Amino acid sequence: MNANSATDYQALAHQIREWGTELGFQQVGIADTDLTLAEQHLHEWLDQGMHGTMNYMSQHGYKRSRPEELVPGTLRIISVRMDYLPADDLADEVLNNPELAFISRYALGRDYHKLMRNRLQKLAKRIEQAVGEFGYRAFVDSAPVLERALAEKAGLGWTGKHSNIVNRKAGSWFFLGELYTTLPLPTDQAESDHCGRCTDCIDICPTQAIIAPYKVDARRCISYLTIELDGSIPEPLRPLMGNRIFGCDDCLMVCPWNRFATAADGDEFLPRHGLDTARLCDLFSWDESTFLKRFEGSPIRRMGHERWLRNIAVALGNAPTSANTIKALQRHQQHASEMVREHVNWALTQHTA
Repeated sequence: MNANSATDYQALAHQIREWGTELGFQQVGIADTDLTLAEQHLHEWLDQGMHGTMNYMSQHGYKRSRPEELVPGTLRIISVRMDYLPADDLADEVLNNPELAFISRYALGRDYHKLMRNRLQKLAKRIEQAVGEFGYRAFVDSAPVLERALAEKAGLGWTGKHSNIVNRKAGSWFFLGELYTTLPLPTDQAESDHCGRCTDCIDICPTQAIIAPYKVDARRCISYLTIELDGSIPEPLRPLMGNRIFGCDDCLMVCPWNRFATAADGDEFLPRHGLDTARLCDLFSWDESTFLKRFEGSPIRRMGHERWLRNIAVALGNAPTSANTIKALQRHQQHASEMVREHVNWALTQHTA
């Protein structure tokens, strides 16, 4: 049966949502390709330089905001979300203990990219079995895609003041993925904004990166500084980073809507190698081979060992002064990387000033 002939697209859309749930997605929505407003906001943000060194955000012309240019023939985007918050989360305890390392909750377990992309491929195959061949491509943070704008249009939630997608029934602890298709499926209604007058995410941001509601200056964001930035972290921001060595979840943790969040199904995103309660000094002792081995199948691996040491050095500079902290830093004073040495020396001055 050809998908362009006698297909009942209303019924197919219903089936796609059921198949998505069976494959492990918590919600499936469908959006059209009109991202005119999101495109305007993106270019305003880029023109103000708030993307920092993330030059990939300004590349690819309009492919990011015009799906049909990225994948010719695209008519609809199937947007999915998958919960990742681990059960018995210890985030508050870790943030309140400056000798421990805080790692963003999404990175404690298995890398979500391949997992979600495989499930999206399976979803596409199920659709193909039902209606015949059709054009599609699956994306999970792997191409110039405005995934949050698409998720909003697909009814998965609204864009909160921290710029993340928020769902009334599930909060915001979830990953997003997309299946671009040539199918003329009926679309879902976008969710309305329910942030109201709440400014909790803005107020709690350690570096005041949320400079206005719905506007984040990435150059100040700890997630950008620890993950995306390839170079020296600006000194004025280092003391504000505390013990956060990979990402920052403060704006999510404080969001009132996350009281409705549920723990992830299965064990894919459970913490590995004790990362949810790891000590800074212990992680700082990992050589590159240990780093690469421990983080096989982890999103942290892509940052590289140098940034890993850079970030931990900053956190150790913010930790209480102790013999163990000083010794750990001194071991890396002669590190081959100039960037690592710079941050280690900065950290030592915090304890000797």
